[in-house]
Amino acid sequence: MVSSESSDIENRIRSETLKWLDKIKNTKIEEIEENRIAKEIKENIKAYIKDTEYFLGRNMLIEAFESIVWAWAWLEIGARLNILKMVK
Repeated sequence: MVSSESSDIENRIRSETLKWLDKIKNTKIEEIEENRIAKEIKENIKAYIKDTEYFLGRNMLIEAFESIVWAWAWLEIGARLNILKMVK
């Protein structure tokens, strides 16, 4: 039996994951510099977004949350390196 506390945690993880997944999917990511590193980082972001959706579909909430965190981390890294930018 799942306690109400566990259920609440699951709901919060799912909600946060979906919130950040929606934000990143609605953020246009542009390369400031066209180079191999920018392209690879962009591909990693896309892969982590797909992983997030895969894990959500299988109710693997910890893995889904971890994947969306990694997607955002790579986006932030690319922006700080001045090779990617976020266009809302």
